[in-house]
Formats: sequence, structure tokens, C-alpha cells
Amino acid sequence: MGWASWTALRLDQAHAEAQQKAGFEENVRLALWRMDSMLAPLIGQESSRPYFTYNSFYPANRAYNRMFAELRKGEVLVASPLLRENPTNVLLHFQIRPGGEISSPQVPAQQSARANLTAAQLSTASARLEQLRRIIRLDELYASCATAPSNSMWATLTVPADNNLAFNNYDVPPAQMQQQQALRNNNELQARAQNIQQAATGNGPPSFDGREGERGVSEGPIRPIWMNSALLLARQVVVNGEIYLQGCWVDWPQIRVSLLSNLKDLLPKADLAGFSGSPPNGDAHLLAALPLRLIASPPQYSPPFWTPVRLSLAVAWTCVLLAAAAVAVLLHGTVQLSERRADFVSAVTHELRTPLTTFKMYSEMLAEGMVSDEEKRKSYLTTLCAEANRLNHLVENVLAYARLERGSAKSRIEAIRIGELIDRVQPRLRQRAEQAGFAMVVDAPPEAQSTLVHVDVSIVEQILFNLVDNACKYGGRLDQERTIHLEAFSVGKGGMLRVRDHGAGISQEAARRLFQPFSKSAQEAARSAPGVGLGLALCRRLSRAMGGELRWNAEIRDGACFELSLPAVGA
Repeated sequence: MGWASWTALRLDQAHAEAQQKAGFEENVRLALWRMDSMLAPLIGQESSRPYFTYNSFYPANRAYNRMFAELRKGEVLVASPLLRENPTNVLLHFQIRPGGEISSPQVPAQQSARANLTAAQLSTASARLEQLRRIIRLDELYASCATAPSNSMWATLTVPADNNLAFNNYDVPPAQMQQQQALRNNNELQARAQNIQQAATGNGPPSFDGREGERGVSEGPIRPIWMNSALLLARQVVVNGEIYLQGCWVDWPQIRVSLLSNLKDLLPKADLAGFSGSPPNGDAHLLAALPLRLIASPPQYSPPFWTPVRLSLAVAWTCVLLAAAAVAVLLHGTVQLSERRADFVSAVTHELRTPLTTFKMYSEMLAEGMVSDEEKRKSYLTTLCAEANRLNHLVENVLAYARLERGSAKSRIEAIRIGELIDRVQPRLRQRAEQAGFAMVVDAPPEAQSTLVHVDVSIVEQILFNLVDNACKYGGRLDQERTIHLEAFSVGKGGMLRVRDHGAGISQEAARRLFQPFSKSAQEAARSAPGVGLGLALCRRLSRAMGGELRWNAEIRDGACFELSLPAVGA
């Protein structure tokens, strides 16, 4: 049971951790989709810009051989849309001519064009252009833009052939679950990369009405590139055999804040970090639009205390412990019952041996005429009669207890006043007391005598006789007061009878097993008065059978005191 519980708890924890990790990975994938969706318009917009818009002005007659040529005097010019626009998330657009000259359509060379810009706009754009010139490394930028075009910046990642992935399954080992999770992340990355590629190529360069000269223009794909903590979007454009680099300087701090603010509900503690070169191998927490990596840690695993498995185990363990406790109680009771039976057999054997010996000896002497004296013969006969009564009392107690155990005891309950009840049981009690040399004193006030109770008179007589018999056995030595008191009280609507003596009383050790049946062994019976330890247990069972109760009053120190409560009529 312990091994099964440990295994179940271990599997439950592993399953919960796998579920939590799967939920975290699902949030990561959703966050990456959100960010790529937010960046897709920027990539599509920059990819769709015509190559000639990177000049501040270009001829209205858009012949390919005139787009980058020196402007003629009086020629009709068109202002670039980039000169008028203020693109979101872009700091500056730039163009690098074949000779390495870096210019920007937002910083026109013509003084007349600058008049259309505010001083703040011109100052900001000029400062950014100077800063960009210090940032750009031409060789590296040319090399990055001159690579062979591909469908995606993540083309080097392999797509798994098996897409039937199983998660949160107890049959899947943890290592295989992690591998499957990585494959699924790669699948998601490829799908996002395809969406970004479609956004970049779906809005291609505008058509030039099929003019022959435009066949000399080749625009490469837009590429995100990190240079000295600056994020650039650049492409290679070939016009009539000459290579130009065009692109924009992205406002990375603003984009970062915007992206992270959109992830607060999914990953409140996430961050973004850029990387250069090839994508990290095996890392699928990457954006498809920009060379960025999502940095997020899974939350600390804190399982609920009462999971279904733990609750089931708690119920199972409770049942097991209750069953074990029940078996232990049963075994303990069985052992105690066996011991009491052994004690009962030994005590009964001892109790029977003495009177049988007396019977055998006295009867043989009387039968053989060995007792000629009439007084002795009368004394022997009286002894035989007392021993017979003793045996009869013992047998009656044993048979009465056996009937109670079997549930076959019959009672004749009747309504009777306590005074009448005492009158009916007093002669037998007084006779037993006088035989033992005790005086019987009855104390019953008129109020108590008139109390009506609902009892079986024969049962009450048997209980009181056992109490008086015990008082005669243990109630006092010859040098003590040899008086037995029978007292009656009115308690509520019912009544109570009390039997007490002036003997040595009952010790605390004996009081613990006072009402246990067969609690006296042969050794105890030999050292004390005759008996098998059944009388008080029988009396309590009889009193409860008729609705009363028998208890020992420990507050009275002068001798032993027992109280029998009698139920009232209708109780």
C-alpha cells in the first residue's frame, strides 16, 4: 500500500508538472503568435515600398534609367512618400549607394525641399542619420543582404515528419515528452515564419505598367539585422547592374515596450532579447518577424494540497487504518475474552470444588451414621443447605448472564411504587444479611416510597440480592460495623435505590475492572471471598435491560456504595 501510494503521488506530481509546463508552453506559443502578428504589418509595409521612394525626389517620368540619375533643371519631380510620412516604430529610412554613401529620404539634399520640413523634423532626422552612419558596418550589412534569398529567415530549422504528438500522457516518458514539445514548438515557428513571409511578399513592388526598362530592377527580400544594438530592416536592390542597400532603422525600445505590454495577461514577467547570426539551435522561443528571443521562465510549481489522487489516497488510507484498527480491536477483544473465559473456568472450578468437597464429605458421614450427635447432624445439614444455596446462586448468575448474551432474557415490566417494591424484595435481602451476621437497615422517606417506577420486580430483586451478597462477603470484618443500608430516593420523575456497607471499600485498581465479567481469577478467588467476578457485570446488564443504570459511587469513602437508578413510568 505504501509503495502504491508513493508511485501514485509521484505520477500525480509528474502529471501536474507536465500539465503546468504544457500550459506555459501554450502561453509562449500564443505570445509569439501575438508578437509576430503585431510585427507583420511593419514587415509587409517596408517590403512593399518601391525602390525609388528612398530618394527624396524622383522624376515624374518613372523611367528606370532616370530614377537614380542626376536631376535635370526644370524636370518635373515627385516628392517621396517617406519625406511626408512619419512611420510608426521607424526612426529613419536610409539608402546606401554603390559608392557607400549613406543618405535618407527624410534628409533631402535640396535646400528648397528642406523648406517644407520643420526645423525640429530636419534636426532630428539629421542627427539620426549621423548616428546611423556611425552604427552601420558596410561590409557586414552588404554580406547580410547579399545572401541567397529563401522563403524564411528560419529555413535552416527542420520540420518534424511526425506531427502526431501526444502530451500529458502517463505512458510517454518525460524525455520523449520534452522532445515532442520541442518538435511542436518548431512546427509553430515554421507556421509563423510562413505567415511573415506571406506578409512580406504579398504586397510586392507596384507594377510599372510593364515598361521594358523596369526589367533591369531586382529587389531582394527585407532582412532584419542587428548592428551595435540597433535593429535594421534592409534589402539589396540592383538597378541596371548597380547594387543599392535600402531599409529603415527600427525604433527597437518602443517596439519592445509595445510587444511586452501585449503579453501581460499571458507572461507578465517576460522579456525580449535580440541575437545576431543564425538562430540558436533547438530554441523555438523565437520570433519569426525579427531576430528576437522570448525570455520567460515557467512559474514555480505549487500543486493544490487536495488533488483527486491525494484525496483518493487519503480515503483509501483512512479505510485501511480503520480496518486495521477494527482488526486490532477485534483481536484485542478476542484475546481478552479468551483470558476472561480461562479465568472464569478456573474460578468456577475453584468455586465448585469447595462445596462439592463439603457435600461429599458431609453426605458420606451422614450416610454411614458417623454423626450420632443430633446437634452436629443439624449443623451439617445446615451447612449442606448453605452450600446448595451458594451453588444455586452461582448457577443462576451464570445462566442469567448467558440469557442476556443470547438476547433471550424475558422481563415482566410493571408500574410499582418504590415502597411496595422494597416490601416485596426486603425479606430475601434481610435473610441473606442475617445469615452472614449483618444487620439490614432500610431508609425510605415517604416521598421516595410514593414514587412510581417502571421495573421488573424480579430483576430488581436479583440486582439487590447480588449487591447485598457482595456486601456480606466484603462489607466488613468482625471488628467493623456490620450493617448494610438500603436507601431509597426520588430523583426527578424516577427513583433510585442505594446499597452501601461500612467495609474497606473498593480500590482504584479494582474499580477499573469492577463491571467486567469474569474478572476474578482462581488465585484472586482463593485469596478473597468466594465468587467468579460475574455479579456486578450481570447487575449492570440487567439494570440497562430494563432502562435503568447501576453505578459505583466513588465519593462515599466509608465502605462501598452502589446506586441503582429506576426509570419512571413512560420514560
